[in-house]
Amino acid sequence: MQSVISVDVRTRTASDVRAVDPTAFFTDELTSLFASRGERAAPGGRELGLRPFAVEVDGRAWTMTFDGNTFGVTPRGDAAAAMVRLDADGLADVVNDVRTPMGFFTAGDLDMVRGRLEDFLDWWVILRSVLDGRAVHTSGAVDFRDRDGHPLSLERTFTIDDDPEEIGSFLAEAGFAHLVGVFDESEMQAVSNDMDAAAAGYAPGDGRSWWATVAGGDQRLVRMQYFHELSTATQALLADDRLLRMSRITSDGHRLHKPGGNKNIVEALVKPISVVKGISDVPWHKDCSLGGHSYRCCSMTVGISVTGADVESGQLRVVAGSHRALIQPAFVRRGLDLPQVDLPTTTGDVTIHLSCTLHMSQPPVVRERRVLYTDLSLPTDGRGRDPAE
Repeated sequence: MQSVISVDVRTRTASDVRAVDPTAFFTDELTSLFASRGERAAPGGRELGLRPFAVEVDGRAWTMTFDGNTFGVTPRGDAAAAMVRLDADGLADVVNDVRTPMGFFTAGDLDMVRGRLEDFLDWWVILRSVLDGRAVHTSGAVDFRDRDGHPLSLERTFTIDDDPEEIGSFLAEAGFAHLVGVFDESEMQAVSNDMDAAAAGYAPGDGRSWWATVAGGDQRLVRMQYFHELSTATQALLADDRLLRMSRITSDGHRLHKPGGNKNIVEALVKPISVVKGISDVPWHKDCSLGGHSYRCCSMTVGISVTGADVESGQLRVVAGSHRALIQPAFVRRGLDLPQVDLPTTTGDVTIHLSCTLHMSQPPVVRERRVLYTDLSLPTDGRGRDPAE
């Protein structure tokens, strides 16, 4: 039976990327958008406790304000509590949903003249609301229901043989799904052996791997990209219907493909204990946190548990329903009412989370974790191309 579940929320293609004149945007377009769409952003704006925020572009500044009911734009920025400095291209990237504040921060070119990154993130939510016609999330706006309208148990797990429509419905509602016992221990041991064998082919600075320093000073290889090129066991998993049928739990035509056209199909991760430097245990974020939500979402990220994971060994955690909420794309803001859910797994389990779902990997404290991650992304046929492709 063909699924009727959709998680495709794309509203843009690369052809929609437009030039943005800073003066015309702040003076005319944004003022008009605040007047016509501000009511959908205002309730969320009140919960955010917005402070006046200025954007300086090539020497000129405008301040966005909110009095609890009405949004406004005023020239100059000297009285704003917070200010970011962008160039014209940077402003266009924000308006076109190509980059987020986290995109600037991660790239090292975020220029906060005063205030905090959180100020920029809060106003980014408001800008996305009026530019995209979405309501800002407010407490109580998201609940969880099954296909029959009954309250959904977020602790539910599935098997690969369960009704795909039911798995897809849960995924669309909660933003994640946990499938138990998909692969057996011998298959996972073969993958783990390939990880050990492949490690010697990676080196710091090779552009194909991530490294971290652990207590005591040793450098550890924590992420092997393009791992499918080095692992026959992983190649077998990628061709296995147990994995491929996950692409059919929605009607959207997801397929094994990295968003943005990247050929890095599978990454093999090791989560060591006591990391003191480098990126290993990634904090709360959405996979679209750097930009491109309206061009790519929702793709699915599939995690294959090469070893089990729990609170002691680096389990995945998710914020249920966050894919349906217009909230900041990284960190969990104080007061967010959406539930945080632990996803402990055993060897051979699979987790799926949508690209808009806030998630994080918990640092292991007793045992290391090994996991494969691959992507099921949306087709571009008939929808134009992603700006990153």
